[in-house]
Amino acid sequence: QVHLVESGGGLVQPGGSRRLSCAASEIIGSIKSMGWYRQAPGKQRELVATMHSAGYTNYAESVKGRFTISRGNAKNTVDLQMNSLKPEDTAVYYCNVRQLSMLDYWGKGTLVTVSS
Repeated sequence: QVHLVESGGGLVQPGGSRRLSCAASEIIGSIKSMGWYRQAPGKQRELVATMHSAGYTNYAESVKGRFTISRGNAKNTVDLQMNSLKPEDTAVYYCNVRQLSMLDYWGKGTLVTVSS
């Protein structure tokens, strides 16, 4: 069974930066997209950023210009560079890989807390 493992979460001050990474336990074929979602306390999970095999990216309006999604150095890895962090960015961040069959893989999440 494929596992996705996120890393890089933690406490960061407002205006600071953090880089999240996600790695798959094995090679995943037929990938449609890789991305990041987040869920804040009391809220539904929402899309943060996705990177499609066709080469384009999508970002939530709230993170445009501040967050950047990119492929990691290893195959089946994806990173999220988060700059100018705000308290409202506090959430558990989940890595997602979607195959062409629409099968989704999810990580267990990593908590990012933005607070002074």
